[in-house]
Amino acid sequence: QVHLVESGGGLVQPGGSLTLSCAASGFIFSNYAMRWFRQAGSQERELVGRISADGTTTYYGDSVEGRATISRDNVNNVMYLQMNSLTPDDTALYICNVLGLGKWGQGTLVTVSS
Repeated sequence: QVHLVESGGGLVQPGGSLTLSCAASGFIFSNYAMRWFRQAGSQERELVGRISADGTTTYYGDSVEGRATISRDNVNNVMYLQMNSLTPDDTALYICNVLGLGKWGQGTLVTVSS
């Protein structure tokens, strides 16, 4: 059974940084590309970025380009999202996803506020 668990969210001051984790189980992690999404309130879910199965290729959405880094550990089955220069517009539920399996985590809430 595919299981994704995000962690690392919390309250961050504007201009600060954070690292989120997505722990995966129930599938061969190293065979699948992974994605980070975020959803702010009732807005549509927004793609933050994705990483290839082997971790060599990444893509970032326009709203985080230059401020986000996605990485993965295929030994321990974990994907990471590092973000810096956070603003209140980054406040959202951050959710990880396995590309091709249609599985989502429950998300971890990030609040950027002073």
